[in-house]
Amino acid sequence: MARTAVDETSESGAFARTPSSFRSFISRDLASPFPAEPGRYHLYISYACPWACRCLSFLKIKGLEDVISFSAVKPKWERTKEGDEHMGWVFPASATEEPGAQPDFLNGTRSIRELYELASPNYTGKYTVPVLWDKKLKTVVNNESAEIIRMLNSEFNDFAVNADLDLYPTPLRSQIDEINEWIYDGINNGVYKCGFAKKQEPYDEAVKKLYETLDRCEDILSKQRYLCGITLTEADIRLFVTLIRFDEVYVVHFKCNKKMVHELPNLFNYTKDIFQIPGMSSTVNMQHIKKHYYGSHPSINPLGTIPIGPNIDYSSPHDRTRFSA
Repeated sequence: MARTAVDETSESGAFARTPSSFRSFISRDLASPFPAEPGRYHLYISYACPWACRCLSFLKIKGLEDVISFSAVKPKWERTKEGDEHMGWVFPASATEEPGAQPDFLNGTRSIRELYELASPNYTGKYTVPVLWDKKLKTVVNNESAEIIRMLNSEFNDFAVNADLDLYPTPLRSQIDEINEWIYDGINNGVYKCGFAKKQEPYDEAVKKLYETLDRCEDILSKQRYLCGITLTEADIRLFVTLIRFDEVYVVHFKCNKKMVHELPNLFNYTKDIFQIPGMSSTVNMQHIKKHYYGSHPSINPLGTIPIGPNIDYSSPHDRTRFSA
């Protein structure tokens, strides 16, 4: 059983991500096993993890910081249990040990692994973030980012500052779902298929699809501000979390070096546009991002050396307002 993404490589040498395990849903229906209540839930994230930062992005831009608490683990994987070889997400011992990370003041666990085992003592799956935790029942509600963002988008609107912001609007849902599918396969998961490939052929296949998909996005964004037109949607947030890591990490670490995002003018300006949405920049901790990738995968980067650049300024002006209605 794979316990981290690094373990999920098939005999062919291709990376194959396994599904998440906890799939309950928080609902506005107060009769639900997990009703939407302010202060009841906690989101465990890593600033390094794009899947976790999808969720943090929704929490921030929906204005749910006072409704759902959150905390971050240390960026670099460490041993999660004495006498066990598993390396994974751990909490700092103090609030000052790792800037940007916090101890688990809620449950007192030392690692995300312990958190899963607290919720389910016989759990044998991956110990991943994000984790949406129920403080009342002391259990994991959900660890699938694609489902957590849907809950954050709609189920807490009675308490959200930006309740009118709908990132999954009904008229666009089929379009969003279709875009999500090919962007996930080609880009979000595509960079991992490049980086974790253990043979040349699966790497070649993955990198070819990655750049075909980036080119497809570049073409779409040459004609409109967002992936679905003039409306910001969850498809944009899902793409952004990969784009913001691309030039700083994936180009080098995952061998995605055919072309950098800042060499694709529409994608680069689009990335800056999303980054500059109020709340979004606080979800990007580039120190955590680089520490994690370059320091947690010794099979890819044995010495753990962190490249110095390129240190791109995503707060610089962009040109996307030319598409404003």
